This record gives sequence, structure tokens and C-alpha cells, in this order.
Amino acid sequence: MSGFNKVVHSYDEALAGLQDNMTLMVGGFGLCGIPEGLIYKVYEMGVKGLTCISNNAGIDGFGLGYLLEKRQIKTMIASYVGENALFEQLLLSGEMEVKLTPQGTLAEKIRAGGAGIPAFYTPTGYGTVIAEGKRVDEFHGKKYILEESLTADFSLVKAYKADTMGNLIYRKTTRNFNPMMATAGKITVAEVEEIVEAGQLDPDHIHTPGIYVNRVIQGSFEKRIERKMLKK
Repeated sequence: MSGFNKVVHSYDEALAGLQDNMTLMVGGFGLCGIPEGLIYKVYEMGVKGLTCISNNAGIDGFGLGYLLEKRQIKTMIASYVGENALFEQLLLSGEMEVKLTPQGTLAEKIRAGGAGIPAFYTPTGYGTVIAEGKRVDEFHGKKYILEESLTADFSLVKAYKADTMGNLIYRKTTRNFNPMMATAGKITVAEVEEIVEAGQLDPDHIHTPGIYVNRVIQGSFEKRIERKMLKK
């Protein structure tokens, strides 16, 4: 990787600098749009004490579920426990701190972090446990709570296509949290299905400009189905 060429050719290069006790954002919604190879490399590295920001934590034995097996995540900031029995167990036992956050608030906390906005007001969660310990103010007769934004040491995102300069295109619902997280990491690593030369992507189709992306690696994706439903 040199100059404007963001492409790396190994997961060791992609995650160089990731250490214990860092904050990690991981894109995806359920198993849709998760950076599978990057997550598994974090698992293999064995880094621990992580604060992980993601909508949920995969499923047992896949995605972020790998990291739960080794107890690599100290604090999970998420909006959904999901289809993961181990996540539920660690939450209820207190072995892992879990900060459940309303889904829209989580998305906005990440977007604000990427935009350099330190905090914002939202009515979501007022009058519930979500608001405990947070500042409350009134605007136009309505109560709002102050939510602080989120950033990370590393953001791991999954995209459909990238060029060598790190410009990214997401495919359909895999966009989910990925575009916001790409802007909010000190180091953003994109795992993609296809890499093309600079200039081959239509500028009007680019979702994440390469200025936000530090490293790009081409991955191989299982694209596992979270819950298979068949019509009788």
C-alpha cells in the first residue's frame, strides 16, 4: 500500500496496529453486510478488552459471535441482542458490559462522530432507563436527552466494490451501518467483493469517498443466512 493506493493483500496488513483495549466499530445488520474475514482475523489475533460498536453481535459461532467465544469483547454497544444465545448469557451474567442503544440513536451517534459533532439532542428514550444519568432539556415544550457521539480506533466495514483509492459502493441492504462507520474510525478498513482501478467507478454511484478509507482488502464471503425460513 503506497500513496493513494489503499489496497492491502493480507489480513495482517489490514489490521496492523489493532491492539488490546481499543474501540472497534463493525458494520452489518444481523449477518447482512458484515466484514466476515476481518472479524475472523480479529478472532485469530486474540486481542481482548475491546469496546465493540455494532448493531448486534452476529450469531453463535459466526461473525462477532467468534469474539464472544474468546471473551475478547469487554463492552458491547449495540441495539439488539439478536440470535445469539452466548451474547444473552454474557449480558445477563454481567460478564460483559452491554450498553443497549435505540437503533436510530446508535446510527446517529456514529454519524455524528464521523461528522465531528460531539453530541446531539433526541427525544428517543426520554422517560426510560435510556435517559438515566443523561442531560435532559426542553425545546418547544418537548423533553430531549443529550446523546454523545461515537468514534472508534478501527472501523471494519464491508462493501460490494472498491477502487484502489478506497472509494466504496455498497449493494442494497448491506449499506446499513457501513457508510456511517466508515467515516467514524481513526483507521477504516474495507473488506470488499471486488476491487477495480481508480477511475472505473461512476462518481455518482460512490457511497463512501476514499478520503474516509485507509485500507482495502478483497475478501471471500460465505454470506451465511441468519435464519432460514422455508414455506411448507
